[in-house]
Amino acid sequence: MRNPLSIIRRRWSDSDDVRTDGGTAAERTPFLQRESVRSAPFWLPPFLLVALFVYGAILWNIVLSLTDFTGLGEPDYTNLDFENYVVAFTGGTPSWSDLSVEPIWNSLGNTVALMVGFTVFCLVLGLLLAILVDQEIRFENTFRTVYLLPMSLSFVVTAKFWLYMYNVETGLVNIVITSLGFGPVEIVQNPDLKLAAVAFALVWQFSGYAMIVYLAGLRAIPTSHFEAARVDGASTYRLYRRVVLPQLRTATVSALVVLTVFALKAFDFLFSMYSGYQPGPSADILATRMVREAYANSNWAYGSAIAVVLFVMALFIVAPYIYSQYRRGAL
Repeated sequence: MRNPLSIIRRRWSDSDDVRTDGGTAAERTPFLQRESVRSAPFWLPPFLLVALFVYGAILWNIVLSLTDFTGLGEPDYTNLDFENYVVAFTGGTPSWSDLSVEPIWNSLGNTVALMVGFTVFCLVLGLLLAILVDQEIRFENTFRTVYLLPMSLSFVVTAKFWLYMYNVETGLVNIVITSLGFGPVEIVQNPDLKLAAVAFALVWQFSGYAMIVYLAGLRAIPTSHFEAARVDGASTYRLYRRVVLPQLRTATVSALVVLTVFALKAFDFLFSMYSGYQPGPSADILATRMVREAYANSNWAYGSAIAVVLFVMALFIVAPYIYSQYRRGAL
């Protein structure tokens, strides 16, 4: 019977690098000469800054959400519990306040509605624009610049611009509605139209981004695929449905992740359009509710709990995409 130790030694010696002088000892790079160590002065400082001010702040916010901190004095970290999360989803009067607190279901529903509506319409419009621009039209670069230009604007500028566009007397939207015979419509202050007005403005701002992503995906499809479909007699509809759209899945997922995250960050837009963090129940999202609880009501720990809920929503969107990219070897 063969000695197991000799087998292990033989396999180890077989895996060693054979040197030109006949030796078999594997040479290892000294620790200080490794590439990761030599490049540490370049990647270590930004890594530490991000770890402290981004991930450290996230962890501290999670811990703060387990306290009863109201913005005065020092937080008490000796008695941590999940009361803020229970209050957030059930409502009631918490131990750290004498006033009843409304649950966040309304703000959560508005956030999901804004995220889904804005993202779907943005993707559809971006795809249509990309297909039109991909037809080798004249002044293609000009059209791409015009469609992408709104994305360069901040949420504050976009909100003020559309606040003027929605004006009852002088806004272009109401001028068009009046010319069609429907009369002027109060859009900004109408509870039934508030969230739709926000979504429409955000679609105007970010549809150009979706167009660029889809246009890159269209240009990456080999020409032979189009030619083969034409030879087989496929119509334009069947060409895009059976050949083009299946190859745009990666572009769709990439644009979907970015757009949904932008929808979760729409606080700036709502704050600027409604001159504060109280847009009303019909347009109140988690971001405005979080700021209102922390700054207006001095419920800092409760606001931190709402921030954690918002962070978890973003994590559920981004994490699967990062994992899929990792499985594909793109990270």
